[in-house]
Amino acid sequence: MIPVNEPLLGEEELANVTESLRTGWISSSGPFIQEFERAWSEYCGMSHGVAVSNGTTALQVAVACLDLEPGDEVILPSFTIISCAQAVIYGGGTPVLVDSEPRTWCMDVDQVEAKITSRTRAIMPVHIYGHPVDMDPIRDLAKRHGLSVIEDAAEAHGALYLTDRGASGEAWRRCGGLGDISTFSFYANKLVTTGEGGMILTQDARLAERARSIRNLCFRSDRRFYHTELGNNFRLTNVQAAIGLAQVGRIEQTVERKRRMGEAYSRQLGALGGLQLPVEESWARQVYWMYGLVLDESTGIDADEMARRLVAREVDTRPFFLGMHEQPVFHKMGLFKGETYPVAERIARQGLYLPSGVGLTEKQIELVCQAVSEALA
Repeated sequence: MIPVNEPLLGEEELANVTESLRTGWISSSGPFIQEFERAWSEYCGMSHGVAVSNGTTALQVAVACLDLEPGDEVILPSFTIISCAQAVIYGGGTPVLVDSEPRTWCMDVDQVEAKITSRTRAIMPVHIYGHPVDMDPIRDLAKRHGLSVIEDAAEAHGALYLTDRGASGEAWRRCGGLGDISTFSFYANKLVTTGEGGMILTQDARLAERARSIRNLCFRSDRRFYHTELGNNFRLTNVQAAIGLAQVGRIEQTVERKRRMGEAYSRQLGALGGLQLPVEESWARQVYWMYGLVLDESTGIDADEMARRLVAREVDTRPFFLGMHEQPVFHKMGLFKGETYPVAERIARQGLYLPSGVGLTEKQIELVCQAVSEALA
């Protein structure tokens, strides 16, 4: 079976972990944590990094930094992982949804302004499957309405976005360096992994300090075990950071490898009919975190059926996200009832992604493409 993901770990990871074990720094203090935070925030063009236990807790901390009041709203795409909407709810706010853009599958930025109300506090763009959201319109809206931007870059390590297009300040910037506060996941299937882990990035020293407090039970520096706020134990361990630091050291090679993999898939699958393949807009350099397919209805095949056909040919897959507005748990809370987002609904029904791990070989890509061709026949 060709797996959906297999991480690529090397001698430097082993050496760093061994050093962590040898020195006894195995918990949530240690030199690898600070160095990992520094290296990743610097790579993304941000001043501060706050390592946490996973991408979900990164989102929860980011939202908690806004100090939402009941009734405050955060606008986000319906087509995303549940962690995004969950973080807003746990933070005391209300998630407000928009549909996806049909080419990139990212948030449709043209729908955002109509959802802004007097209660809106933030916009949460989510880069999907390695392709950036068109961030300039989001940033402009946020500035005009006095909103925060929480940038979820969990699927876009190393992806680039062209800001200020056509202006004198036009520049390529890395995803994760475009929001007021941004979040990453370092799960095992990410371009940078710590097994489990995450990070919050920001330019704002005050927000960084707030995030550090929230991740560490809101301990006070002046009096230990004396609490004036409630926080969480969302700390990352030094052992995990040791792995992550080694991964950051070769992120550019990883990005190059992922882009070659995506291009190989597109080249070999491009001749087949009935498939929508990932795109790369002129203002984006995507990293193909997961190589997705959307099946045209004319094939008579939906994602579930394609997955069955591929697993019979020893190829593992995963379905696309199911939109937040279709999640039963939110309906029980009285959220999103009667709402419809046609693009999110269609790609959830017709979309799945193929094996995409950094360890995937060229031969495996050829075998996957052959299996897709046979499954469509």
